[in-house]
Amino acid sequence: MRILVVDDEPSVRTFVTEVLRGAGHDTIVAADGEEALNVRGHIDLLLTDLMMPRMTGDVLAVKMFTKQPTLKVLYLTAFSDSLFKKKVRLWNTEACLDKPVTPDELLEAVDVLLNAAS
Repeated sequence: MRILVVDDEPSVRTFVTEVLRGAGHDTIVAADGEEALNVRGHIDLLLTDLMMPRMTGDVLAVKMFTKQPTLKVLYLTAFSDSLFKKKVRLWNTEACLDKPVTPDELLEAVDVLLNAAS
């Protein structure tokens, strides 16, 4: 699966990318939403931080959904309360995981979301 990892913290990008690549996923990395919007080709999963400068993860997700309606989104954030203030509930193609996260928790969330019906 092709996963786009978007986070403004280099250490988080590195951790997530290493875990996902270790599990056999093809990953692309972006430091922010604007960089992510320049990624070309099909993406199976957007794994994004919520609170980032210039563009929040939920705004990025909406912009990417318009280009690719089958996209699945995993928000990896320390601010899940901010997400749920904006959204009462997530779509069945979205999930939220609180930072910090273990490799096993990350892989389980990714696998569940990728295998969920759209």
